[in-house]
Amino acid sequence: MSRLAETFAAARADDRAVLIAYLPAGFPTIVDCVPLIAAMVENGVDIVEIGLPYSDPLMDGPVIQQAVAGSLAAGVRIADVMRTVEGVAGTGAPTLVMSYWNPIARYGIERFSDELRAAGGVGVITPDLTPEEAPEWIAATDARDVDRVFLVAPSSTDERIELVSSVSNGFIYAASTMGVTGARTSISSAAPELVARVRKVTNQPVCVGLGVSTGEQAASVAGYADGVIVGSAFVKAILDAPSPSEGAAAVASLAGDLARGVRRGRR
Repeated sequence: MSRLAETFAAARADDRAVLIAYLPAGFPTIVDCVPLIAAMVENGVDIVEIGLPYSDPLMDGPVIQQAVAGSLAAGVRIADVMRTVEGVAGTGAPTLVMSYWNPIARYGIERFSDELRAAGGVGVITPDLTPEEAPEWIAATDARDVDRVFLVAPSSTDERIELVSSVSNGFIYAASTMGVTGARTSISSAAPELVARVRKVTNQPVCVGLGVSTGEQAASVAGYADGVIVGSAFVKAILDAPSPSEGAAAVASLAGDLARGVRRGRR
């Protein structure tokens, strides 16, 4: 059983969803990134996504784009991403990389998979890679026991959902809206229906992302999903903080609020 599978199984035993947090590598600096994520893990985050900074982040909203631009301007490269993965994995939280496909393809599929595994990473989320374009990626990750996560959206047909489910082996990422990432005042009403459609074709965990920013929203999503994914809210908390220490306090507080939410979502 993979580290991801163990984490989801433990959450199921507690009758709760998992809390998944996203932060770009190198944000707000290469030095401060891992301690900030460690503060999030200490306060209830179960699984971590490390964003691989990319110059054309089509799915990312303005908050994450700002963070990624800062990482790129500071010269963050894939080697820094792997060091970040290693540091975060040291907290004990299963750690994935979330990356657009082009940087992985340019770096080398096997090389990327080997280095991720060596760093202690457990999987990769590829938001713009389709199953039809993924045979080499599937073979490389299968050979290295790296979990793959593909996305579905409210617009996905039943056939597309079944195909995505057949090639994913970490969890299914259900994007709750058709827009870009970013905290919202409410979660799309399409999310519960999308999760239900995915559950018809797979027993894999289904996690909902795009928009969650409060404990109340996390509780709502945790009522029907296996995982609650939060990114922009953590990034904004750091951007709004006057210093790294205050940023750590802000993300720790937010993580605690969200963790309490996922734990009461089914009660």
